[in-house]
Amino acid sequence: MEPETAPTEPTHRSLNGRERNWAPLAIAVAVGLAILVVGLLLSGRARHSQDSGALSATPEPYAANLVITNLAMSESSNLAGGKVTYLDGHIANQGDRTVNEVVVQVTFRDYANKVAQSQKLPLTLIRMREPYIDTVMVSAAPLKPGTQQDFRLNFDAVSPDWAGALPEVRILHVGLK
Repeated sequence: MEPETAPTEPTHRSLNGRERNWAPLAIAVAVGLAILVVGLLLSGRARHSQDSGALSATPEPYAANLVITNLAMSESSNLAGGKVTYLDGHIANQGDRTVNEVVVQVTFRDYANKVAQSQKLPLTLIRMREPYIDTVMVSAAPLKPGTQQDFRLNFDAVSPDWAGALPEVRILHVGLK
């Protein structure tokens, strides 16, 4: 009779017949994921502080000739199941130059009146409303002196800290012809 041997655990062998040690690979994956998470967190903070820092930016002098009125908020669901928030309004060029670009700063505030979200984005003008709302950049439909136009700004995400009041809209940059 042969002596009994204890059952052995299965080993993972590589193509060359040696056992494979998975620990270094697992550690490398964990370190890579940790670096990725830290990078994403830091980039989000940097983006937020960059947007918030732009609050102190001084608007261009011609911005005083552009009057924004009739602000209204709405939202809808997108095809991916998320929510899109819209800020519609009206802009009038009361100056003597043609405007071909407008960049605005939109600031959403929380219940303590602190900045919940601040974002710079180009103003887009409403080209048509039926069968759906179509927007274009101001460069595609410049605002001539004395003209006015409806606009729409899209937000894929709005801070959950937002109090729900209309955001502040400031014109930061005006491109002129």
